[in-house]
Amino acid sequence: MFANFIYLLVALVLYSTCDYPGADVAIPDYGMGIALGLVALFWWGCRFFFNRLEKKIKHGFVPELNISMDKLIARFSMGALCLFAVDLYLLHLNQLLADFKIFKIFPTLEALVFMGLFLLYLVIVWACAWPVQKKYFSGTLSQKEFIRSNISFSLPALLPWFLVSILADLLELLPFEQPGAFLATPLGEVVYVLTFMVAIAALGPFLIQKVWGCHSLNPGPIRQRIEQLCRRAGVKYRDILKWELFGGSMITAGVMGIWGRFRYILVTPSLMSLLGNGELDAVIVHEIGHVENRHIHFYLLFFVGYIACIYAFLDPLIMIIVSGPMLEVMAFAGISREAMMTLVLSCVLILLFVLYFRYGFGFYMRNFERQADLHVYQYLPNARSMITTFHKIAAHSHQPWDKPNWHHFSIKERVHFLARCEADHLLIKGHHKKVRAMMWGYIVFLAGVCILAYYLNFGPGKVGINQYVTEKIVLQNLEQRGNDLEAQLLAGDYYYETGAFDKAIVFYQTAIENDPDNAHALNNLAWLYATCKDFSHRNPPRALTLAKQAVSVDRSPHVLDTFAEALFINGHLEQALKVAKQALETAEDRRDYYQEQVARFKKSLSI
Repeated sequence: MFANFIYLLVALVLYSTCDYPGADVAIPDYGMGIALGLVALFWWGCRFFFNRLEKKIKHGFVPELNISMDKLIARFSMGALCLFAVDLYLLHLNQLLADFKIFKIFPTLEALVFMGLFLLYLVIVWACAWPVQKKYFSGTLSQKEFIRSNISFSLPALLPWFLVSILADLLELLPFEQPGAFLATPLGEVVYVLTFMVAIAALGPFLIQKVWGCHSLNPGPIRQRIEQLCRRAGVKYRDILKWELFGGSMITAGVMGIWGRFRYILVTPSLMSLLGNGELDAVIVHEIGHVENRHIHFYLLFFVGYIACIYAFLDPLIMIIVSGPMLEVMAFAGISREAMMTLVLSCVLILLFVLYFRYGFGFYMRNFERQADLHVYQYLPNARSMITTFHKIAAHSHQPWDKPNWHHFSIKERVHFLARCEADHLLIKGHHKKVRAMMWGYIVFLAGVCILAYYLNFGPGKVGINQYVTEKIVLQNLEQRGNDLEAQLLAGDYYYETGAFDKAIVFYQTAIENDPDNAHALNNLAWLYATCKDFSHRNPPRALTLAKQAVSVDRSPHVLDTFAEALFINGHLEQALKVAKQALETAEDRRDYYQEQVARFKKSLSI
């Protein structure tokens, strides 16, 4: 079930990156019809394969039902992601809502519509899987309750995104610009993320337990035992809740919340009915272990680390990828730079997400769960009640004894490790030491990521990456369309910025030969001849000739400024001041610079 979190978040990444500049509706006339046809085909495929699995079960051809079932659900869930990507990237269904004012004001609402569409695809999978899936559940759980429980269980995965997005929408509606301007700065982004994480830590558990439909556990012996264990451990909580998703048939417990006033302890009816008093104590001690070892704090830090990794690596990585062999792919396939950037962005985001959470986060979670298992030795005489709990869960959940998942070791591994710890208590200390080293290792890693993020986004690394990418683009443009005016101008600008003045002059002169009235080339070459740091390339008379020609074509402030500079270095001081004043009068941006130029020319006249 936790895999649904990943599917929803990947779908969110697909939606967030589908709307790039220049994206047009691919099939404006038949897009909706094709989309409906694909949904029908998807539904038919789900129903066919799940029905076939059900028939195999009836004839005894499926020895491991749960494994076959999980694989089929996973395949069709991935198929739902592919179908969703087709809707967005090929059919551009998001364009259908582009003209609605409400979605322009609140873009989050449009995102919710399309996340609802993806959720519909998952509902199709769950509905078709129910005839087989119901074999896992005891009691009177209906198909409708099963689907509703899946939706409720999965929705908290979108809670952080929703809160961030709706807050951003509201900030855009404010009548003043200061908050938005502050949040656009690096400090503002850090403050925003930290404030958001604190809000999630405080409000998240309250909202999640509401979405899951939890209710306060009635007074009685079970609640009393849980309260006594929490008092003994000094663990504070807001409430002990009865967790009734999937008709209460899940055999599990949980704890949510960093701070006591926002913390909830959850237990399911099936767990309470299945376990004896000592076994229930072991489960609650396990949850207390998560609190006392600060695993929940670390999970929040892990999410902060993901944001830091995205901030540090995403833009530089995409720029490097797109500027390399991808340039040749784009040229061969006729794909626009915007479309390729979107494709690469989606792939990189999804890859980073899967690697970070599926493997990195999963590794930490498995070892945290093992550490919480070992917490029984702190409050109970031995681990026997925990071991018998695992045996009962394995027997009643129809899950394989030796099947691990991404966030838990298998029941067999957990039982065997506890048994080994019974024989050798040094293993307990060893695992606690291992987890501490893992946590400190991550903190060091996160500090390194933050330093690298600053280096790549604000330090020398940004300059180096930009120069590398620009050079790749320039060289590719020259190779593909060397006689093209735009390629020559781009090359001239690049070589001027990097100090290769000889090459810059060649490309500017070539551009002027191809288009004698090109103001860009005339102005930039005039500025180079007038102000070049390498005095061997200065040519005042040529600068003045080019600047006059540029001004005859374009009287923009920056062109007038170049003309003033050319007049100044050729000794025409009064004319230089007059033209500089004209540049200042017409300038809307960089007025401080133009005022400095006027003051500079005035000073030269007063000497």
